Amino acid sequence: MTISRRGVMQGGLMAGLTGLPGVRSLAFAADKSVEAPVGMLGAGTLVVVFLRGGADMLALVAPADDPDYRAARTPELRVMAEGPKAGIRLEQTLAPSLDFRLHPDAAPLADLYAARRLAIVHAVGLTDGTRSHFVAQDLMERGIAREEDLARTGSGWVARWLGEGGHGEGDEGEREQGRVPAIGTAAAPAAALAGLGGALAVPDLRGGLAPPGGPQAAAVLAALSRQGDGAYERAARAALDGLSAVDGRLPRGTDGKVAAYDAEGGAVYEETEAGRALQTVARMLKMDIGLRAACVDVGGWDTHENQQGRFATAVGQLSRALAAFHTDTLRYERDLTVVVMSEFGRRLRGNRSQGTDHGHGGAMLVLGGRVAGGRMLGRWPGLASHQLDRGVDLAVTTDYRTVLSELIGAPAARGFPGFQGAPLSVLRG
Repeated sequence: MTISRRGVMQGGLMAGLTGLPGVRSLAFAADKSVEAPVGMLGAGTLVVVFLRGGADMLALVAPADDPDYRAARTPELRVMAEGPKAGIRLEQTLAPSLDFRLHPDAAPLADLYAARRLAIVHAVGLTDGTRSHFVAQDLMERGIAREEDLARTGSGWVARWLGEGGHGEGDEGEREQGRVPAIGTAAAPAAALAGLGGALAVPDLRGGLAPPGGPQAAAVLAALSRQGDGAYERAARAALDGLSAVDGRLPRGTDGKVAAYDAEGGAVYEETEAGRALQTVARMLKMDIGLRAACVDVGGWDTHENQQGRFATAVGQLSRALAAFHTDTLRYERDLTVVVMSEFGRRLRGNRSQGTDHGHGGAMLVLGGRVAGGRMLGRWPGLASHQLDRGVDLAVTTDYRTVLSELIGAPAARGFPGFQGAPLSVLRG
C-alpha cells in the first residue's frame, strides 16, 4: 500500500488520526499560531485538573454563616455551619469575619489545607461572562478572555508556555528522543495543548500504550514519518517516538501484560475518572520522560438538578484522588504543582429542580510542595444583591490567568498574550 502525504490530507485520514490516543500531536505540531519559541521553564511539572461542566464552588467552599448565602440556598445546596453535615472550617484571612468551610466530603482537601500544601483562590474566573460551557472552556484552554479572539488564537496556553508546537522548522528535530513534554488523559484533544508537538493522549496505561487505531493507523504514521521533514512528518515521528518511549518503560510480567501499578506511600487510587487519570499522570511522571504538563479532565459537574447527592459523590471522588496523587508523588513535590479549575461557577440561588444553573465566579485549588498553602487568596466580593454580578452570580475579582501565569513561572505574555496581572503569591518565595 502506497500512502502519500497528499492522500492522507485529502482523504481526511489525518483528521481521524488526530482524535486517536497519541496521534493528536499531528494536529498540534501543524498549528502555526505560536509566534516565538520559549525555553523550558523552571516551574517543574504542572498538572491541570479541569472540572468539566461548571463546578459549583459555592457548594465546595463557602462562607457558611453569611446571611446572604443562607437566604439564597436551601440546606441541600450549601455548606452548613452546624449539624451532622457541617462543613470543615478553614482558617483564612480572605474575609476574617466570615466562617469559610469546605464541603464535608472534601476532608482529604481539608487535611492538605491544614498541612499548608493547598491554597484556594476564590471569586476567580473569566472576565467574559459567557454561560456557554464550550465557549468558556475554549477561552480558558486557549488562555484568552474574549470570545472574539478565539478565531485568531489557534494554540493552547500550555503549548505556548512550553514553546514547542507550531513554531516552524526544527521543533521535532531538536527534541531529544524519548521525551514527552505533555499529556492529556482524555481521548479527545485538549485545546490547552493545541500547537504542542510531541504531546500524547494517554487515557489509561494499564493495558499498555500500543500504536493507536490498530495496524492501519500505525502504518499511516510510519509511512508519513518517512516522507519528508515538514510539520506533519516531524509530528508523526514525535508521536511514534513518544508512544514507543512510554510503552517501553511500562513494567511487564512474564506473560507480557503490563504489571499492576504499585503506588508509593500506601496511596490508593479509586476506580473513578479522577482516580484513573491521576494514577496515569503519576506513572508518566515516574518514567523520567521529561513530562512538563498534564491536562486531566474530570466530568460530571453540570448540576442543574438533584445536585446534593451527585455533587457530594463528585467532591469525595475528586478529593480522594488528589490526596492519593499527593501521597504517591510526595518525593516530587518540590517540582510538582496541581491546579484545579472549572469553566465557571454556578448561580448563587438554587433552581426549582434542586440544582444550580450556570453562573460566573468560581474557585481554583492549587496543591503542591511549592504552594504557600493553608490560605485563601484573592478578593472576596460579597454575596449581597448589589455585590453580585448581574445581580445573580458570584463576581469575578481575580482573572484565572493571574493564577496560571504565576504557576508557570514566566512572563504572562508567554502563555497569555496581552495579559498583565500582579501575582497573588500562590507559591512560596
